[in-house]
Amino acid sequence: MSIKHVFFDLDHTLWDFETNSAKAYEICFIENHIDIDLKEFLGKYIDINFNYWKLYREEKVTKEALKYGRLREAFDAINFTISDALINQIAVKYLEYLPKFNTLFDGTIEILEYLQPKYKLHIITNGFSEVQHHKMEQAGIKQYFTELITSESVGVKKPNPKIFNFALNKASAKAHNSMMIGDSFEADIQGAIHVGMRAIHFNPEAKKFPIHHKYEIMHLNEIKKYI
Repeated sequence: MSIKHVFFDLDHTLWDFETNSAKAYEICFIENHIDIDLKEFLGKYIDINFNYWKLYREEKVTKEALKYGRLREAFDAINFTISDALINQIAVKYLEYLPKFNTLFDGTIEILEYLQPKYKLHIITNGFSEVQHHKMEQAGIKQYFTELITSESVGVKKPNPKIFNFALNKASAKAHNSMMIGDSFEADIQGAIHVGMRAIHFNPEAKKFPIHHKYEIMHLNEIKKYI
């Protein structure tokens, strides 16, 4: 492939969101004397959070509604009584603690070391701008990337073609020589293909999707097979 630019998603692709999120919530609950089973909470929260992010991508909920709603529904799901004021307090502290944890997916540093001498590397993320920069700094990966494009800086979210075209322009890249790598089939893969980019689907849990994408990997080191 005549690839010159490689664009990565951040959360769930390089940065291990679920592991780091669990650590952030653990601190929040200890500090606020919330006596619940963290695993039970996360068992409900993970799917609820996933659904809220889908709504957020589709412009059906606001950023503030996402931050509050995912917590309210998760606490309600485990029948834990908590005030709105405390939920809002936890929502703020959670985003303060989240970027301080730096667990990456296995193979992240190795693949970035492999790719950087060969390609220009960039990030396209729907994550909140105020935490994405800090995540990358704390995890020691910011230096590998030339451009970091957040949906908030563009005003639209993946899979909207505007964010991909904005990223291509900012990176001085062309769609035909650019590769997108991410975990979300809808946001990353279909979004990138729609603007003429190539794409590799990172699917570590081997989830089934209605449409098969021929460039699929379960471990980041498998990227070497394609570029």
